[in-house]
Amino acid sequence: MSIFKSAYQILQKHGIKELLSTSFKYYIIPLILLPMIMIKIRIMRRRSFNEIFAFTFKSYYTMLKPLQVKSEIRSLLYFLKKNPPKYILEIGTARGGTLLLFSKVAAKDARIISVDLPGGNFGAGYPLWMIPAFKSFAADQQKIILLRKDSHLPSTFKSIKKSLKKEKLDFLFIDGDHSYSGIEQDFNKYYDLVKKSGIIAMHDICPNPIDKTCEVHRFWKKIKGRYRHKEFVQSWKQNGAGIGVIFKD
Repeated sequence: MSIFKSAYQILQKHGIKELLSTSFKYYIIPLILLPMIMIKIRIMRRRSFNEIFAFTFKSYYTMLKPLQVKSEIRSLLYFLKKNPPKYILEIGTARGGTLLLFSKVAAKDARIISVDLPGGNFGAGYPLWMIPAFKSFAADQQKIILLRKDSHLPSTFKSIKKSLKKEKLDFLFIDGDHSYSGIEQDFNKYYDLVKKSGIIAMHDICPNPIDKTCEVHRFWKKIKGRYRHKEFVQSWKQNGAGIGVIFKD
């Protein structure tokens, strides 16, 4: 959904006051803060992982805050740090918080590919003006490639293969389309791009009775027994979240 269409809907449903309030909170303030955040990111490059982690979750107006449970994403990141991945694909970038964190546990010469659908139904669709901030996450010889596309399309798959330059993924993180068919498509489509001994993780493996459209837990339950796997879950009674990890042995 475009900014103009969203603005029109807010105006129609809630009036001019709500439109101005929303515009100020989600567009004007972030645009003002963006240069400050980019400067802060450059400063933070040499800081410890714990400092960067804290910054990401406390960033101004939640601009970069990951849509994750802290303990779960921290556990995954510590696990990845043991053997820093060089080739990473993240499906579903949203605010960019996890993209930043993955860049900090990746190899110094990592190639990190982000796929995010503008106007997606599951928290996706970062604005174009956030691209410079996302690009600034790269440190040393790292390269971040941003694809604002539908992960299900053949053209997107082709773009990812081209970006990998015949290499295989060390780590695939799926957090895009949360419908059953959506997560199934992403898993099946990109499975063969992951190298043997690579890692595939997916978010929202816990049931979410509040959001019936989120069906990742059903897919996870179906496939996890086929692989050596690990689960990072703070509580199975929470609504959604939870990270499932599959080892491609």
